[in-house]
Amino acid sequence: MSSRSSDVEGRVATGTTVSAVGDADEVELARMGYKQELKRDLGLLQNFGVSFSIISVITGVPSLFLFGLNTGGPAVMVWGWIVVATFTMLVGLAMAEVCSAHPTSGGPYFWAAMLSKPQHAAFASWVTGWFNLLGQVAVTTGISFAVANFISTVATFQTDYTPTPGTTIGTYAAVLVAQGLINTFGVHLLRYLNNISVWWHAVGTTALVIAILAAAPSHQSAKFVFQTFIDNTGADGVGWSQRASPAYVVVIGILMAQYTLTGFDASAHMTEETHNAAVSGPIGIVMAIGVSAVLGWFLILGLLFSIQDLDSTVASPTGQPVAQIFLDTVGEKGAIVLMVIVIGSMFFCGTFSITSNSRMMYAFARDGGIPGHKFFHKVDMKRKSPVRTVWLACTLSFLLALPSLGSEVAFAAATSIATIGLYISYAIPIFLRVLNRASFKRGPFHLGPFSYPVALLAVVWIGFISIAFILPQENPVNSQTLNYAIVAVGIVVTYSLGFWFLSARKWFTGPVNQIAGMSFTTVIQSTRSLNICAAESMGIDVTNPGELERIERVESEKEKM
Repeated sequence: MSSRSSDVEGRVATGTTVSAVGDADEVELARMGYKQELKRDLGLLQNFGVSFSIISVITGVPSLFLFGLNTGGPAVMVWGWIVVATFTMLVGLAMAEVCSAHPTSGGPYFWAAMLSKPQHAAFASWVTGWFNLLGQVAVTTGISFAVANFISTVATFQTDYTPTPGTTIGTYAAVLVAQGLINTFGVHLLRYLNNISVWWHAVGTTALVIAILAAAPSHQSAKFVFQTFIDNTGADGVGWSQRASPAYVVVIGILMAQYTLTGFDASAHMTEETHNAAVSGPIGIVMAIGVSAVLGWFLILGLLFSIQDLDSTVASPTGQPVAQIFLDTVGEKGAIVLMVIVIGSMFFCGTFSITSNSRMMYAFARDGGIPGHKFFHKVDMKRKSPVRTVWLACTLSFLLALPSLGSEVAFAAATSIATIGLYISYAIPIFLRVLNRASFKRGPFHLGPFSYPVALLAVVWIGFISIAFILPQENPVNSQTLNYAIVAVGIVVTYSLGFWFLSARKWFTGPVNQIAGMSFTTVIQSTRSLNICAAESMGIDVTNPGELERIERVESEKEKM
């Protein structure tokens, strides 16, 4: 046996404390029960950039611009954005405070366990994890399917090509494969792509708005932009404002804004790859929301003022009002350039959505939360990336888009699913932070006396939108216009609760497992989520990812002797 192994064995036997060496982030991660397996090389800008790229106002606004024009019109789009942005900032601030206290890739589902009472921790973690997984998959679907839609649209320029649901789903599959390949083989490039994406979004959005405003032959009036209410929610001509009330249309019409301002939990999911995670993660969340809110409102105003003819824009043969605005303002060649800017932004957005999605699935699998967790909890040692969950994310996102082959409202439903799934997963840990506020231990980022009211308002808002976005969006309701968000959400609720009571409650213990006092062999074998506090107390250098494997070999050799 080597002298190194002998030294390790001696430390295990005597329990001599070894001073922790290595990065403070790795020590903090270790104290939460995890080894540093992912490559930690992101800074604040990159952490912000992932959330900023996933929020991607130039993806969300153009994707649902037709929905916005038909469901409330300019007035709801403009003023609804401000209302939604304000409440989303409250949600972000509440999340940032929790993220600072628990900076780990698990994000909301890990927070739910940490903020619950011990007897409820596993259940809270399980439910939160499944809602977050649903939202992550659906938001990737919404983003990458929008890429396919816009590629199909630009393909009609100067050609006689006519896209069909089948060709669009094929394009969508190709987009997912390309994004999956980048996340598999280009992991070392992600930080650089992240920087490019931030500038592409910021400069591209600004240039796009300036171009259409400068080139537009005429502009809409301020009255049209700020006061015009439109209800085209009736497939038979009778909209919800007539069948129910204008308020109903306003409520469902804010989906465009709320779906766009979604996905900022990516900053939390990337904390295990971010330096100074307890500060960079929370600031990344808040910055992404704030910058996106301002840039998004600027984009909405620019597009609305540049509309030349409302009816022809809504009924555009391209199928995309934004594309029609480009054609009417800068001509066909200019429109192609602007569409490339939009498609590029969407592609970046989808790429980083898969990055975030795969990290969440990896973390959940690490704690045994998904079927096949032993298979999916693997990190490619060469690339330091969870490659298997990258392709799991791509596969599930593709499957969720299949209803588009037979549904007129499938895309809007997918965006509703994304919004509901993600925001419910945000609400659970925030609510638990309110419920058990006396035991909450703050991180370096906190709201002081505003913590409780901000968290309370955030939970109320999420409860409101979770109900709003499962409501029917078109009248009358039939197989073609059904908002199948309620179906998808119902399946996840049924599966997560049903499987919990039938089986998972017997074996799923959540991400935190206090096992101090056991032998180190038991420590290693009891869970993949090693409790490092116990290991540290036994004299093991937990900041060295290879240390645990060496100790396990030592223990194995001891058992053979």
